[in-house]
Formats: sequence, C-alpha cells, structure tokens
Amino acid sequence: MLETVRGPRQLIVGEGVAQNIPRVVAESGSRVLIVTDKVLLGQPGVAEIVAAVREKVDVVEVFSDATPDVPLADVALAVSAAAKVDADVILAIGGGTVIDLAKIVGVIRRHGGSPRDFYGESKVPGPTMPLVAVPTTSGTGSELTPVSVLTDPDRELKVGVSSVHIVPDFAIVDPELTYTCPSTVTAHSGIDAFCHAVESYTARPRPHGPRDPVEQVFLGRNPITDHYALLAAERIARSLRRAVRDGGDTEARADMSYGSMLAGLAFSHAGNGAPHALQYPIGAATHTPHGLGVGLLLPYALDAARDAIGDRLAILARVCGLDVTDASDTEAADTFLAWLDGLLADIGIPPTLADIGVARADLPRFAEMASGVTRLIQNHPGPTDTASLTAILEAAWTGDRSRLVRTSSRDSDRPFT
Repeated sequence: MLETVRGPRQLIVGEGVAQNIPRVVAESGSRVLIVTDKVLLGQPGVAEIVAAVREKVDVVEVFSDATPDVPLADVALAVSAAAKVDADVILAIGGGTVIDLAKIVGVIRRHGGSPRDFYGESKVPGPTMPLVAVPTTSGTGSELTPVSVLTDPDRELKVGVSSVHIVPDFAIVDPELTYTCPSTVTAHSGIDAFCHAVESYTARPRPHGPRDPVEQVFLGRNPITDHYALLAAERIARSLRRAVRDGGDTEARADMSYGSMLAGLAFSHAGNGAPHALQYPIGAATHTPHGLGVGLLLPYALDAARDAIGDRLAILARVCGLDVTDASDTEAADTFLAWLDGLLADIGIPPTLADIGVARADLPRFAEMASGVTRLIQNHPGPTDTASLTAILEAAWTGDRSRLVRTSSRDSDRPFT
C-alpha cells in the first residue's frame, strides 16, 4: 500500500471563520498582495476583510482586475502589482479564477520566468510565496488543490500548472462569504464540485512506486480519495438544487462549502478525467463557463464507461439518497444517471454541446486535443483513444447516449498506458 494526503498547512472551515484572515495573513508576512475582482471588492464582507488586513500589516496592495479563466495578461499585471510592494505574502479572496491567479503569481515571484515555464506536471522547482486562500464560491476547491488553470492566447485549450508546491498554505472556508453568490454562478461552481467528487470516485486506479507521490500530482483513485469523494457527493447531491433556488438557505450553503472542499481533497490526489479534459478545448472555443461544460459532459463520459464503473455508480446512487434498496447494480447505475440528468436540467445546465454553440465538425479535433491532456485523461476509466473520445462528444452533441460503445468491466482496473 502506498498512499499520500496533501493539503494546506492549516484548513479552517465554518461559519464566521473569516475573522481569522487578518491574523493568519499577518503571521505569514508584512507586505501583502490581495488578489480579488472588482465585483467582490465592492461587497461589504470582502471590503471588511481588506480593511481588517490593512490594520494588521505594514503594506497592502490590492489587485482587483482578475478576469475569468486567468488570461496570461492578468498574470503579468498581478506580478507587477506584487513587485510594486515587494510582497512577501498573497491573500486570494474569490472563486477559482482568483485563487488560480494568486498561485501562479506566487510561483513567478519566487522562481522567476513566465507561466509557460511551468505548464504541465511537477515543473515548479520548489516552494512558492505564502498563500492564504479564501473561496467565495463552492466549486473549484482551488483553495486546497495543487493546480492552477490558465488561458494562453497562443493555445487552443486551457493549460494547467500542476505541482505539490502550489497548494495554498492556508485555506479559510467560510460559507457566509458564499451567501451573495448569484444563482447561475452557484449552479456552475456547484456542479463543478460534484464533477470533482464523481470523477475522483470513478477514476482509474494506478500502481505506484515509492517516488511517485513526490514526482506526480494526480495518482488515481484510492481508499482515501474514495472517502472524501463520497462525503462530497452526499452533501452536494442533497443541497445543490436548494442553494441555486435560494441563496439564503444557510444549511445548503454550508453543505456546498463542505462538499466543494471535500471534493477538492479527493481530486487533488485521484485527479479528474474525461469531462475536464474535454472541456478544456470546448471551453476555450465557446467561452462558456467551466462548470457548465464539465457538468454537461459528465453523464456522457460516465455512461460511456458504465460497464467498467457500474458498481461505483450504484454506490453513488445510494450515497446521493436515491431509492435503490432492492435494485441490482445495473438498475442502480441507471437510476443514478437518470437522476443526474434531472439535476443538470433543474440547475440550468444545457443538455447538449449543440446548445452551447459547438460545431459538430469540430468534435474529432476537440477529442484529439483532449487526448493529449495526459494528466487528466489518464484517469478516465474507459478508453481514451481519439475515436472513443469523439464518440462521447458525438453523444453529447446529439443528446443520444444509446449508441455509445461501452467498456468492458475490466478496463477501469487497467493501468493507463
């Protein structure tokens, strides 16, 4: 047995824990770069945090120009803002975009170079600047993951920097900061978190040698990631609809914060699979939200691999509270996939790729591009050749899963080659 658990040096979760932010920041440095966006900076809760931090440290520089999907232009501007005050600690307050931006700023401030120098897995040579991550959405789990996803104008898909060295030092997860999150953002971020849980739980397991947990970021599923993933799926399944329908439902907001955090711990180790890999080129081409894309693709990717993961889909059905007491695994898997279709419809996720403007002629090209995102696609429990990925996209474009070629029950346990 060889497993590993990575995470922040300290994870603080619960209503009201945002009051700890100024102290934690001041203990980490005295010249602070705060990364956020203009909408959040105008909200009373975030403004109060910024003011409280100013009272505790010597210097504060606020970079509030973060824009969706972390374009490289934003990275350059934020690095300049950090250099202006010779920042020695970063505080990120926002969604995944903001936290991912803060991660790559810390890398460049400590190691120099440009983001392109660190694309891929384990290219960051060592620890980066201290980072305190405070999420204001329940979705990406970026506050405790080893990944920063960027948009490079010279590439046709999003790119990732993956390294154990970019896990934030502190994650402060306060559900109260999500109360003002709009319903659409709640839906997109929330289904992203559910995808993290489900993709982690159904990821392909992999054999490892002693050095692998150091040299690799995503390691495939294991009993530890299964534990986090199932707890996350349970919380999100019972509360995502409620949080989208009523942002003031504090119980649902708490569930979503905890669920997103747990799913982040799961995929930080197990890794994401085909829905995420396929969304990279599709999101770049259509400029649609990440969560919308992965949520749309999830049932198609799961259905394509269902003969390999049917037992796990059955367990997910039970964890999500579905009535499958006397059902076989096949029947329970059917029930789970039908329930998932209903969940996606209820929170406003379009059912097909055609609905978000994807051209059918582009599907083989997108599949080929996704097959090259090895750090993600190697976790998919089914075949990952271009033809198989194209079949998933064809089903997602037409909305017809009946003609998917499904995998054998042995495929999910084969190491990726």
